[in-house]
Amino acid sequence: MAEQRMSGSTQGPQGTQELSGTQDPRGLQDSGGGGPVDATALDEVVTFTSELIRIDTTNRGGGDCRERPAAEYVAERLAAAGLDPVLLERVPGRTNVVARIEGTDPTADALLVHGHLDVVPAEPADWTVHPFSGEVRDGVVWGRGAVDMKNMDAMILSVVRAWARAGVRPRRSLVIAYTADEEASAEDGSGFLVDRHPELFEGCTEGISESGAYSFHAGGGMTLYPIGAGERGTAWLRLTAEGRAGHGSRVNRENAVSRLAAAVARIGEHSWPVHLTPTVRAALTEIAALHGIEVDTTADDFDADALITKLGPAAALVEATVRNSANPTMLAAGYKVNVIPGQATAYVDGRMLPGAEEQFERTLDLLTGDGVEWEFHHREIPLQAPVDSPTFAKLRAAIERFDPDGHVVPFCMAGGTDAKQFSRLGITGYGFSPLKLPAGYDYSAMFHGVDERVPVDALHFGVHVLDHYLRSA
Repeated sequence: MAEQRMSGSTQGPQGTQELSGTQDPRGLQDSGGGGPVDATALDEVVTFTSELIRIDTTNRGGGDCRERPAAEYVAERLAAAGLDPVLLERVPGRTNVVARIEGTDPTADALLVHGHLDVVPAEPADWTVHPFSGEVRDGVVWGRGAVDMKNMDAMILSVVRAWARAGVRPRRSLVIAYTADEEASAEDGSGFLVDRHPELFEGCTEGISESGAYSFHAGGGMTLYPIGAGERGTAWLRLTAEGRAGHGSRVNRENAVSRLAAAVARIGEHSWPVHLTPTVRAALTEIAALHGIEVDTTADDFDADALITKLGPAAALVEATVRNSANPTMLAAGYKVNVIPGQATAYVDGRMLPGAEEQFERTLDLLTGDGVEWEFHHREIPLQAPVDSPTFAKLRAAIERFDPDGHVVPFCMAGGTDAKQFSRLGITGYGFSPLKLPAGYDYSAMFHGVDERVPVDALHFGVHVLDHYLRSA
């Protein structure tokens, strides 16, 4: 384990300053802009996004990643804003950065603002531009991490530095965390920070991070902004089938490959029952109301699948989170075509809703059957956050201030984030990395997809919204 402090070269933000007349050449003043966000902040968020993309932090799993160059990049810019960032590693090169901004109200709970520095692999031959070029072309920043999630990393930096220039402090103390290893197990990132350095998050009761507050075009001119208020739990499974090894030409009723293949087929074809969490109920109710559909999700005869078919494009926000899921992803067996192996293995990406973990385990016991054992290869808990909280109301208000025609709705993420690890410290997490995106832009396809990119205007919107929320939180 290594720890390093990077002291600020300038005095940190002191006091609270009310600003007026700050000029924003990008035009958001007219829709409630202002505050400390200036032209420098808007230029910096683009520069930071591009330059972070150029730092290759590909996480191939199994410890094959090096986030330190990106960690040093953000730490240097935090230090230049007068903060005192700490660099922490469980193993060399897997670096995390944590810094704290003291708020003006010492009685208020602290807020965690976090983003991860690693990205998933990208094959350059598949891309229109090189995935680690950070190219800015026609008002769009291209590259791996443009959405997941170096854009939010850059927004945080831009806002903090704007505050330093303007002498602004938030009401609540903020803990800024840039983590390693989110795209794998988080063992070297948020998991390490939570287990070994919980004192750095003292006073934090809530947090915001990726996968929420982006504009979703729901058809008919309707724009939704889903804010993450829940996550399905991670249940990556290893299946192992045991059998009798033998010659491939002979009858073998104890064939491990056959047993495994049958179990994998059953899992892949299984229809999971509907299980509605409070977050998903709220999402269904609010989205349905925006479509002119009145529903009672607690009624005995409520049919979630039937409702989803009426929601048009917005169905994509809820259809993956009304039930558990399990998708086979990897198979391994044998070493020669004419030899029946004695063992075969498979991996399954399972996801569990809050309150449906026991159902998931019972179902896997039934689907695997005789001769096949299963275990959790990696497991993380599901989460849900209240949608009737003052925090959610302020998140909603921040979006509506800058896009009055948008409709904020809660939603549950199909996957997971570092919020799972931070929840072990009692921190309630929300998905809030604001972007205003043009129609036709497929946000979900950008995650781990080819030609990942983010519009410059979306980054500018995000900086304004993030600044406003963090000052009002």
